Amino acid sequence: MTDSIVPIVEGQSEVDSVPVLMRRLRDEWGKYQLEIGKPVRVKRYQVIKEGELERRVMMAMQRPNCRAVIVILDADDDCPKDFAPKLLERAKQAAQNTLVSVVLPKSEMESWFVGSIESLRGVCGILDTACSPSDPEAIRDAKGFLTRAMEGSHHYLEVDDQPAFAEKFDLTQALSNCRSFKKFYNDFRRIVCLLTP
Repeated sequence: MTDSIVPIVEGQSEVDSVPVLMRRLRDEWGKYQLEIGKPVRVKRYQVIKEGELERRVMMAMQRPNCRAVIVILDADDDCPKDFAPKLLERAKQAAQNTLVSVVLPKSEMESWFVGSIESLRGVCGILDTACSPSDPEAIRDAKGFLTRAMEGSHHYLEVDDQPAFAEKFDLTQALSNCRSFKKFYNDFRRIVCLLTP
């Protein structure tokens, strides 16, 4: 039996892109024996309701051979430092003996792409002159930033562009520029190491 790590995400674009990113890291670390399970979706506003996050964690645990759950939700206007520990405590209670992590990209997952946009030049219409701002996670509208960084009539379309960006963005640059990506990277690596020899 192959151990599986199951993500819990918000939208259809994350359903498609987060497994791309997780498989990319897994393969980079040579841990091909781990499976990335089919993501479980939860609306951001539902997470606040008592019992909703817990229900999604239990759904994730029912996926075949699930040994770990990673919750990835946009922080939006919440402070990840304050909000993530509260969600993690709730998720841990539901997960029991299953490994669990909660990561809140600040303010949106797209900030990871903004923080490494030089590596995305030429991908999905990103301009050859596109440059990362000094603090990509301070941008409240990362999706709008990506649209403005695209050629002419191009507009950032989450479902189409997010998986392509997840496949191509420079991990080292994102690690340097985005604290929430560093948190995701470190949490995911810790889980992968715990599940593999």
